[in-house]
Amino acid sequence: MRAVAVPVTAVIAAIASVLSACVAGPSFVEPPPPGDQRYTNAPLPDLTERGELRLERALPLPAQWWTLLGSPRLDATVSQALLGNQQLSAARARLAQAQELTAVADAALYPQLDLDGAVARQKYGAAFLGPEFKLPPFDSFSIGPNISYTFDFAGGRRRSVEQQRALAQSLQQELHAAALAVSGNVAMQALAIASAQAQLDALEAVLADDQRNLQLVQDAFDAGSATRVDILNAQSQLANDQTLLPPLRRQIALAQHALALLVGHTPASYPTPEFKLSEFHLPAQLPLAIPSELAHRRPDIQAAEAQLHAATAAVGVAAANLYPQISLSATASLQSNVLGALFDIGNGGYALNGGLTAPLFNHGALRARERAAVDAMNAALADYQQAVLSAFSQVADSLEELDHDQELLASEQSAFQTSSQNLSLTRESYTAGNSGVLQVLDAQRLNEEARLGLVRVQGQRYQDTVQLLLALGGSPPVEVASQTPR
Repeated sequence: MRAVAVPVTAVIAAIASVLSACVAGPSFVEPPPPGDQRYTNAPLPDLTERGELRLERALPLPAQWWTLLGSPRLDATVSQALLGNQQLSAARARLAQAQELTAVADAALYPQLDLDGAVARQKYGAAFLGPEFKLPPFDSFSIGPNISYTFDFAGGRRRSVEQQRALAQSLQQELHAAALAVSGNVAMQALAIASAQAQLDALEAVLADDQRNLQLVQDAFDAGSATRVDILNAQSQLANDQTLLPPLRRQIALAQHALALLVGHTPASYPTPEFKLSEFHLPAQLPLAIPSELAHRRPDIQAAEAQLHAATAAVGVAAANLYPQISLSATASLQSNVLGALFDIGNGGYALNGGLTAPLFNHGALRARERAAVDAMNAALADYQQAVLSAFSQVADSLEELDHDQELLASEQSAFQTSSQNLSLTRESYTAGNSGVLQVLDAQRLNEEARLGLVRVQGQRYQDTVQLLLALGGSPPVEVASQTPR
C-alpha cells in the first residue's frame, strides 16, 4: 500500500535538504567585557604601597580560595559543607534535570524509529464497500517498524537544542555560584565565631582590670584615702562591662546555628568547631583579577550570560514556527487476518507518507510570540549588564573596605598601646595618691575601648578579605566539580 508516490516524497526531501541549512532567528554573540582598567575612581595606595598586604594582578585565585586564610579547621568545615549542604544537593539535581532535557531536545533532530503492532476485530458496514459486498467480521494482525522524521529546515529544533544547552550551562554556573556562596558563608560564620570569642577573651581581661581597679579603690578606702562614692564608681564600671558579655555569647550561638545549617545538620546534632582568631592568617599577597577578566570568572555573570544565550535561542524557536513544517514517515509491516500466518512470505506491506503543515491564519499569535521572545531577550541582556555592574561594585566596595581596614588597624594598634601605657601610669599615680579614682576609671575605659576596637577591626579585616575573594569569583571548588551530574 502506498499513501504517497515515491517521486513526490523524493521531491519533498530534496526541497527540505536545500532549505535545511537555514536557521531562523539571531545567532548568539558573547557580550564584550567592560573596558574599565580599574575598579575604583581613585587608586588605592594603601593596598599597593604598604608591605603588610599587597594585591597582585598576576596571582591566580585558587579554586579552594579559603585555603588562603591558613586555617585547617576552616578547610575541613568548608569541605563538609560542600558535601552536605542541601541547597547544593538541590542545585545538582536541577542541573541533572536540565542535562536530561537537553538530551530530549537533541533526540528530536534525528529520525524516530518505533515498532508498531496491532490486533483488531473489524466489521465493515454495507455502505463501506456497497450493498453487493458483504464482508463478515474478521480479525487482523500486523507488526513492523515505523520511521518518521521532521525536517528542521527553519532551524527551530536546532534552536531548541541550543536553548536547552544554554539553560543547562546556566544551571551549571548557578551551582558554582551556590558553592561559592556556601563556602563564603561558612568562612564568614567561622570568622564571626572567632571574632566574638576574641572579643570575649578581651572582655575577660577588661573584667579582670575592673576587679583590679575595684581592689585598688577598696584598699584605698580601707586606708582612708578613698570614699564610698569611689567604690560605687568602680563597682558600676565592673557591672557595666559585664553587660557586654551576653550579646557576644548570643552572637556566637547564632553563628554556630548558622554553621550547622550550612553543613546540613541541626544545631543540636552538630559539634561546632571552636574557631580562634589566632588560627587565621592573611596571605602577604591577595589575587586581584583585572576588570576585563572578571566577567569570565564570576559564576553569577556566566549564569546571566547563559540565560541571555537561552533567550536569544528562544527567539529563533519562535521565528521558526512561522515557516512550514515538512515531515516524512515510512512503515513496513507484516499483515494477516490469521495470527499463525502473520510471518508467511507475501504478507509484507509498506507505506511512505509526506506531510506539509504551514501556518495560514492565527490572528497574529505567532508574530506576537516572536516579539515576546525578543522582549525576553532584551530583558536577559539587561539582567546580564546588571550582573556585571553589581560585580564591579562589589569588588570596588571590598577594595575600599580593605583599604580603610588597614588604616583603621594601624590607628587601633597605636590607640591600644597608648591607652595601655596611660592606664599603667594612672594606676601608679593613684597608688601614690597623685590621681583620683575617676582618672583611673577613665583611663581604664579608654583602654577597654581600644582593646575591643583592635579585636573588632582584626576580625573585620578577615571578613572583608573573604568578601573580596568572593567578589572575584574563581573556579568551582573541586568538591562540587567532582560531583557535577552528567
